[in-house]
Parts: sequence; structure tokens; C-alpha cells
Amino acid sequence: MDLNLYDQWLKILDHFNIGVLLIDEDRKIRRFNTSAGILIGLEEHEILGGDCQEIFCGIPCFSTCPFHDPESRDVRDMDIEFLDEIDEKHRVTRVGAPLLDGRGRVQGCVTVLQDHSPYSELVSRIHYEEQSLKIILDSLNMGIFTVNRNGLITFFNRAAEKISGFNRMKLLGKDCATLFAGHVKKTCGVLKHVLKNKVSATTIRGDLLSAQGEAIPVSGDYIPLLNDHGRIIGALAAFQDMTLARQLDRAITGKYRFHHMIGKDPVMQKIFDMVRVVAKTESTLLIEGSTGTGKDLLAKIIHSESNRNEKPFVKVNCAAIPDNLLESEIFGYIRGAFTGADRDKPGRFSEAHTGTIFLDEIGDLPLSLQAKLLRVLEDREFYPLGSRKTKKVDVRIISATNRKLESLVEKKLFREDLFYRLNVLRIELPALCRRRGDLPLLIRHLMRKQAAITKKPFPDISEAAMKILLNYRYPGNIRELENIIEHAIILCQEDVISPCHLPAYILDRSSSREDSPDEMGDTEEALERQLILDALVRNAWHRSKTALLLNMDRTTLWRKMRKYEISE
Repeated sequence: MDLNLYDQWLKILDHFNIGVLLIDEDRKIRRFNTSAGILIGLEEHEILGGDCQEIFCGIPCFSTCPFHDPESRDVRDMDIEFLDEIDEKHRVTRVGAPLLDGRGRVQGCVTVLQDHSPYSELVSRIHYEEQSLKIILDSLNMGIFTVNRNGLITFFNRAAEKISGFNRMKLLGKDCATLFAGHVKKTCGVLKHVLKNKVSATTIRGDLLSAQGEAIPVSGDYIPLLNDHGRIIGALAAFQDMTLARQLDRAITGKYRFHHMIGKDPVMQKIFDMVRVVAKTESTLLIEGSTGTGKDLLAKIIHSESNRNEKPFVKVNCAAIPDNLLESEIFGYIRGAFTGADRDKPGRFSEAHTGTIFLDEIGDLPLSLQAKLLRVLEDREFYPLGSRKTKKVDVRIISATNRKLESLVEKKLFREDLFYRLNVLRIELPALCRRRGDLPLLIRHLMRKQAAITKKPFPDISEAAMKILLNYRYPGNIRELENIIEHAIILCQEDVISPCHLPAYILDRSSSREDSPDEMGDTEEALERQLILDALVRNAWHRSKTALLLNMDRTTLWRKMRKYEISE
């Protein structure tokens, strides 16, 4: 074993509170870093030269000792809890692997103690060819990649593959800019700074670009890699998926941006282009779409992108409030307006003053209140219940419905004049079956989201399960897809989601459709053709970039373009 080499990366691991111990063929500890000593709670003279079984007496050993079972190349890992020297509890993942010589004989063992402190991240400067360290890096749950002096990727671990969706063999030798979205300039600038000045950069927030084109929030540390002469040979990045942190931040601040709404399908891109324009206006907006298509989220995005983004955003679900309470809930009331009204109460319009009010399910608003809403739209004033004085209000009104208002107008269930006042700007959100090209992206995004919420490792999905999900019609739209993914994540106890983890009703409908294989084949081919076409358009018909995005060879892309008669 090259002990000098290990000394170099042990110091780097200390930076991230990762403990490492190197054990020789006699089970004596030959090297360890400061973090390992702190976690174990022993001094240097108590560790060096000590028998591993004695040193680890307070930390349970592996069920199968790496010395006893050298035939397996898998890393043994286990989650344990123990108290350190100051009685502080630590939850630690312990990883162990045998170190083998060229003939496959055990010459030692390496043990890694990964303390699960907030935002602790691991980096290592070992080359991909280092077998013992490669399997350790591949076993850890944070993404790690290295670049050479020119910024080309030289190593990409399994966690990085899982987070990004990229196959490492597709990325090795590519520019690191391939991985970053939005903050490409910033992140690549950080890497250049690290390479130029030999200094580390920690806790850099940015967005990683997945293989499917999704922007994934990450937090990364970047450190220079030096050779034995102190010369820069590259840089290493360790990053963690911050999906859950972004969800919490969004929930706390109420700020929603375009990246919170997933969609690469051309129909969604047209909507996003329109929203970027209308968000900055003060015009009344009507959002139409089936249940579960994301009307609520789109309204929040429009408010967050508007000039009123620092002001209140108030939602009223017109279908959820009883008719006899709806007027007082929306417009408020004064003291004495009815029995029990012992004080003035402002309504939702008053609460939304200077901000935005979102009237969800506006088609369910009773006719008796439609005239009062019409006055607010025309004069920006209303009478609180029981009051003889009007109240002025400055609000932007966004309404939404899953019903066609024109048909309600024809049936005399909705005022025609109110419809035209609400319909100044209209956005129609498509059903999920009309944007099937977004399904792979949405499935992966929702899997990551649910894995983060349930604190489970981000799983893969089998080809059979993906096929079922891609061919289901989703009458409940994105909300139904989210429920399906949550169901699968909860039931899946392995690393891969299989058809057995999907809800039974999905499998039943999938089985019934197998009776018409021609229809199934046509659906799959249409979906694949659309995915390829969208990727080509996105990459300005650059075939190499498109093939990389789709995770296929250029020759495969060319063959499929001929098959589907796709040409620029």
C-alpha cells in the first residue's frame, strides 16, 4: 500500500468530518485521520498499532469481516449510533472494504466513518483506477466528480450518476459545463478559480442539469488536486441534492419560480413564454385546466414573478366554502352584520390589498356573488357584509377553473359580463396526456422529490415499470402521477422500482391494454419520436449534443431519425 498517497487524501477527508482508518494485514491500524480519532474518542497513541477488534469495541463490527470474506468486492456498510468522548450522540455510516494486491490476496482493510452531520460532504483526490478507494467513493451517498486542468471530467461516482441521471461513460472526457444549468458561468468560474489559485470553495449553491434536462438544486464543495510536487493537476467537486431544502425554502418563503414547474414539451414552453410576459402586467388572468394540471402552482409562479411579489398572495377556493359563508369570507363583515358578529372581520380581498388574490374554482361561485365580484373588477371597491360604506382595494385578480366558463354562460350558470371581465388574459394548462413528452422528466423529478421527503435513497426505475407509467393515460393528471410515485417509493424496499411497487389499478389497466399490442407499440413509438424531436430542437439540431442528452450513441440517434422520418 502506498501510505504516502493515503496521507494526502486523509487530510482532505478531515475537511468534511469523514473518519478513515487504514488497517494492515496483521489487523493493526497503520494510518488514521483526525476525524476518525474524534469519532472514536481515542488519542493517537491509543489508536496507532492497536488491534482493529479492540479499537472498534465500542462500534459494532461488520457481520462479515472483510478479512474473512475477500472474495466479495462489495463494500460492507452499516448505520450505527454511538457516543463520543463528550457523550454526544452520532449517527454514522460505517463502510469497510478489503485491500487486495495484484493477485487478489488480502493485504489490509480500509474503514470509513461517515458522520451524518448537516451538510457534511466527502471529497477525495484519488484517481478512478484506485480500486479500494473507488468502491468506497462509489458507495457513498453524495455526488463526486473530478476534472483535469482543462475542466474535463475524469471521474464520476455512482451517487453522481443517480442524482444527475447521466451514465458516467457518457460524461468522462466532457466539459464540466455539461452538468450545470443556469449557473454554468458561476460554477465553471468557481472551478477555474480553484484551478488557478489552488484554493477551496465551499457550500456553493447552483443547479445541476440532469440527463433529461431537469434543473436539480445542489450544494457543492470544490477543492484543488495537487501532485506530490504541489502542482495543480485538477479539481474535485462533492455535491449534495438540495431538493428537500429547496422545497422547505419554497414552503417558508412562498416564492415560486419557473423551475418549480416542470415541462420541456413545446406546449408547456409556449405557456412559459406567455407567463414571462403577462406576469409583469396588472391585467386580470384566467387559468383553465383539468383537475391536477397545476393551476395553483402556476398562479403562485405568476405572483412571484410579478411586481407584487413582496405583497400578499391570498387564495380562495370558491368550491370549498359553503355558499352561506362565502360572501363574508371573501368580502368580510362589520360588527352586528348578523348574529354572532361581535367584531369587524376583514375578508380575503382586504387581506390581499396591494397583492394578488387567487380565486380558485371560480366556476363554482354562486350567481348571487358574481355581481359583487364584477363590481370589484370594474371599480376596485366592494361593500363588506352589513356595511353601507364601500371599501377600496388594490389587488390583482387571478382566477382558475376546471370547467369551461363559456358552457356555463350558455347554461345561464355564469354571468356573461363577468366572464368577459375575467377573460382578459387566458392560459389553458394541458392535460398530462397532451404532453406525454414530459413524462420521463416528471417521473424522475417526482421520484427525487418523494425520496427526499421520505428520507429514502433515490431509487432507479426498471424498464418494465417505466413502460407502464409512460403508457398510462392519467385522468388525474400530475396530481395522480405524484400519488403513484409516492406509492411506489414507499413500497419499494430495494434499489429499483418494479411493476409490483405500482398501484394495483395501474397494473390492471396496463394488463387490459396488452390485448392491443399494435396500439401500445404505436403509443411508444410516437412518444419516442416526440422525445427525439424535442431534444433536437432544444440543441439546435446538433446531433452529438442531442445524443448525449438522450443517453444514446450518435449512430443510434441517426438510425432512429431515419426510422421516424425526422429531418431539419
